Amino acid sequence: MANCFVGDVQGCYDDLRRLLDLAKFDSDKDMLWLCGDLVARGPDSLNTLRFVKSLGQRAVTVLGNHDLHLLAVADGVAPLKKKDKLQPLMEAPDRDELLEWLRQRPLLAEHPDLPIMMVHAGLSPAWDARTARNCAREVESLLRGDQYQWLLHNMYGDQPDSWDDNLLGIERYRYIINSFTRMRFCYFDGRLDFKCKKGPTESTPGLRPWFEQREHHVDDPILVFGHWAALMGVTGKDDIKGLDTGCVWGNSLTMWRYEDDALIATPCPAYAK
Repeated sequence: MANCFVGDVQGCYDDLRRLLDLAKFDSDKDMLWLCGDLVARGPDSLNTLRFVKSLGQRAVTVLGNHDLHLLAVADGVAPLKKKDKLQPLMEAPDRDELLEWLRQRPLLAEHPDLPIMMVHAGLSPAWDARTARNCAREVESLLRGDQYQWLLHNMYGDQPDSWDDNLLGIERYRYIINSFTRMRFCYFDGRLDFKCKKGPTESTPGLRPWFEQREHHVDDPILVFGHWAALMGVTGKDDIKGLDTGCVWGNSLTMWRYEDDALIATPCPAYAK
């Protein structure tokens, strides 16, 4: 059995299937791990969701910012943007079933036997692994429960940008969501930045990647994430795997296979403009 981790698909369904064929992925034996942002900007978010859902327990995906935004759009919180190419999904007969399935996905996933943790954007430098797990479970419980509409209506915003164990209510949940799904850079004092989308060598002075701000612990799991296309997978750290390589922008869709440490990629057309 192989564990195959794939970066942001963003509706690039044909490219995902081509990558799985290239890697000889066997849905009867192998596990597919997806770093979130299954939908938006690419041409076929509908069949992407249908396919991943059809894999059942052979696929694990975490929620990304585009996935949460889709849930908000479906609930009337945010407008449907033409560039997200989500109209076919919104009009599909199985729309409600797919969205309910998506709402049940976690913010953080871990392999039951291997030291691997997967998130969409990253882990706040203010958190150790235990805190990250607890924070993820807090928000997942809300998303899966009766308060999910309240959460979707109130999750947008850049504040607070600093963690405090005593944060309560929507401020606490917004920080957690932003850390898991939107973060790229941090200020040197640990505050999160949500504006800069460039690579580290192009960034604004005073910012550094969240993974360089984190304190390393010898027993930390391998951390797999997506979200940051400008990195093109380069983190400079063996135990932090960035897998968003900008498939929707005309670069590539990338898989990391744990068992042989292989990186497998397929080139993609430029779908987003």
